[in-house]
Amino acid sequence: MRVHRFLSLLVVSVAFSRANAFFGYVVLQCLYTPTEDVVYMEKLYINKLLMAQYNSTLGNYTGYTEKMKEIADEVNKIKKFKEQAKKNWNKCKSNIPLVFDELTKPVEPTVKLRLVETADSRHPSMLVCSAYGFYPKLIRVSWLRDGKETTTDVTSTDELSNGNWLYQIHSYLEFTPKPGEKISCRVEHTSSMEPKLYDWEPILEAERNKFAVGTAGLLLGLLFLVAGLIFYKKNSAGRMLVPTS
Repeated sequence: MRVHRFLSLLVVSVAFSRANAFFGYVVLQCLYTPTEDVVYMEKLYINKLLMAQYNSTLGNYTGYTEKMKEIADEVNKIKKFKEQAKKNWNKCKSNIPLVFDELTKPVEPTVKLRLVETADSRHPSMLVCSAYGFYPKLIRVSWLRDGKETTTDVTSTDELSNGNWLYQIHSYLEFTPKPGEKISCRVEHTSSMEPKLYDWEPILEAERNKFAVGTAGLLLGLLFLVAGLIFYKKNSAGRMLVPTS
């Protein structure tokens, strides 16, 4: 069962001694599941090691070292600690409407269409249609050639998790360019009422490439010009005027 972490409160306490120093902190967490169950947890770390924790599913504290096991057994006997943990669990539950209302909102993907070179392929060109940062996970990316869907020479990745509730996917079309052919990437996602088409425009891409080459040439020319001016000034400064009779 996948567990989503939504709320994390951090409380830090630090203690020092002359001989040694240690760093301890407690993390309080509300963990929400897709079935709207809530798990409240308290975790005690010392020098980055998990020493003990409270889990509302178990309803008690658990120690992970011999000393911490003894301390946890004693804490479990104190009614006030469990009462406070239960209050915190109830606070987590009170946030369920806010959490799931926010998480159920669809996020529209950002789509990029680009041409890349292919290696060891019978086709000289390959288009990549990438959809980034969408939610929920379900999405369909397909290719159209002159308005008709094609599945020939098409491969796609699975939906890849970004680790922050959002996903990305990449679809590849290998092809041999034909004059006048229109190629589009179609993206269907719940964030949009209808499929969205993203057309590949080879003329604009060629113009961008020419612009890039032209810009590189201009920069190279400026570089030579600046170098020439510096060289001229150095030579001019080194010259001495010789009087003539």
